[in-house]
Amino acid sequence: MRKINEIFYSLQGEGFYTGVPAVFVRFSGCNLRCSFCDTDFSSYTEMSEEQIVEEVLKYPTTHVVLTGGEPTLQITEKLLNLLAANKRKVQIETNGTLPLPEGPIAWVTCSPKHAALRIQRIDELKVVYQGQDMAQYNALKAKVYSLQPCDTGDPVKNKEILQKTIRYILEHPKWKLSLQTHKMVGIQ
Repeated sequence: MRKINEIFYSLQGEGFYTGVPAVFVRFSGCNLRCSFCDTDFSSYTEMSEEQIVEEVLKYPTTHVVLTGGEPTLQITEKLLNLLAANKRKVQIETNGTLPLPEGPIAWVTCSPKHAALRIQRIDELKVVYQGQDMAQYNALKAKVYSLQPCDTGDPVKNKEILQKTIRYILEHPKWKLSLQTHKMVGIQ
């Protein structure tokens, strides 16, 4: 049984797939505790892989985002194979501290959080930016490099971080801006 925080249908709000309709499967629990995390892990429902897929299939999109918390703590090869058998394309959003499970994964978004990476593959490196030294990310190979301003909850501070993010991207054009558009337009 897997601990599921929620399963919902919306638009991908950030990163490479911004604007794409997706079913989000949010796993409960994480191996890190980030000060800026906006996910509540206290409530969850235990579900089997079959129950998760049954819920996912209620929605018309083929894009499925496995997120958390940290989804690699709970994703199984069985779940990935069941989703693929039902013609679903899986995107995983991970902090990269654990190896990926075996099975078909279409896109891996890695958002490192100041911990050692053990991930085997990164399609999109998405860094939550607060003005930190970015040198630690120079050696990481990815198809897409996204820089996302940290949402502190303080509009004044957020504006400062956004301006720093834009300046950094203009000086380092391999990075592209990722905004949390779901928050901007008021969707989940």
